[in-house]
Amino acid sequence: MKIKYFEDTDTALIEFTTNEVKETNEVSEFVFADLDSEGNIVSLTIEHAAKKANILDFAFERAKQISA
Repeated sequence: MKIKYFEDTDTALIEFTTNEVKETNEVSEFVFADLDSEGNIVSLTIEHAAKKANILDFAFERAKQISA
């Protein structure tokens, strides 16, 4: 997964795979989901990311798997 932030346009692009985008769906006014030919998510685009998604305060955490 890659997250790119374009400061000049205040846009965040979250890429989950490198699959070819077949269609783009508007999730909400400033959020768009790109899907591949099988309907799997390829990427998300968030416009006005600093204001709408607080992208400037980003952290990543991987949760440990709890054994049964």
